[in-house]
Amino acid sequence: MSKANVSASKFLSYILRHKPDAIGLSLDSEGWANIDELIRLANHSGTPLTLAQLFSIVEEDTKQRFSLSPDKTFIRAAQGHSLKSVRLNLTETLPPDRLFHGTAERFMDSILLNGLLPQQRQYVHLTDNPDTALETGRRYGKPVLLTVNSQKMIKDGHKFYQADNGVWLTVKVPNRYISIKESPRISDS
Repeated sequence: MSKANVSASKFLSYILRHKPDAIGLSLDSEGWANIDELIRLANHSGTPLTLAQLFSIVEEDTKQRFSLSPDKTFIRAAQGHSLKSVRLNLTETLPPDRLFHGTAERFMDSILLNGLLPQQRQYVHLTDNPDTALETGRRYGKPVLLTVNSQKMIKDGHKFYQADNGVWLTVKVPNRYISIKESPRISDS
């Protein structure tokens, strides 16, 4: 992704997940924003954005952070919202027996005490891919791979959802469902 698209993608994540009002944008109750309005307000606020660039960002984003409506006139963040007014209306879905969460070693004391909490987001984000989880953990420091016993959580009444981009979501993961995998060495290349 080009440098301009990376910058615009970060802007879109911020606006669509956390602060649409920073540019005067309105989201509906499911987080959808009118694309024409988004582009107009982004440009008016000093962040250059074109329709072609927006479609390029959505297409090139390997993490599929954004969803387009079928008619491609609306966009929303696939998950990660801190806005309490946004409800993605996800359907409860049965996850694989084990899911993974990547974190940094410096957060482990809190996790061991409190489990995984959504912090400012609506849900805890999990993946079925341990490599993806480790990559995420690495962004925050020395990575630690956590394994979540989702099968046991389901049996105990916890609910799981899957976002448009495949990320697994749950309200919280109590510490009794978490085991720590020794993180393999990750090269800096």
